[in-house]
Amino acid sequence: MAENKTQPTAVPVEQFLASVEHPGRRADGFELLELMRGGTGEEAMMWGPTIVGFGSYHYRYGSGREGDSAAVGFSPRKANLALYGLTYGPDAHTLLAALGKHKTGAACLYINRLQDVDREVLTEMIRTGYRHVMAELHSP
Repeated sequence: MAENKTQPTAVPVEQFLASVEHPGRRADGFELLELMRGGTGEEAMMWGPTIVGFGSYHYRYGSGREGDSAAVGFSPRKANLALYGLTYGPDAHTLLAALGKHKTGAACLYINRLQDVDREVLTEMIRTGYRHVMAELHSP
C-alpha cells in the first residue's frame, strides 16, 4: 500500500510562512498560526511542503489504508486559505452559518481573506474541530 504523502517535516513553520509570496496571504498565515496555537494549545508543525498542522491522530479506513494526519491545520494557497479539520465538530454547521464569507469542500473550509470572517467564530471552530478530532477520531 502506498505511503501517505503528507508526512510531518522538520521545516520550521515560520520559515515556510515567510516564504509565502502574496503579502496578504502571508500575513493571514501568520495570524492563523497564532489563532490555531491558541485554539489547540499545540505547537505548529509542517505536514508535507504546504500544510501547517496542529496535533495529530492516527486513522484507519475500512480499506486497510492507515496513517497519521494533523488534527487541524491550514495551507495558505495562491487562490485561498484552506483550513482542515474545522468542519467535523458537532456545531460546525451552526458556526459556519455565522462565520462569514467562505466555501466548503469535502473536508476543507476555504476563505479568501481572514478579514472576510468573524475571528471569534473561527476561533471557536478551531477549538471544537480540534477537540472533536482528538476525542472522536483519535485512536491509540
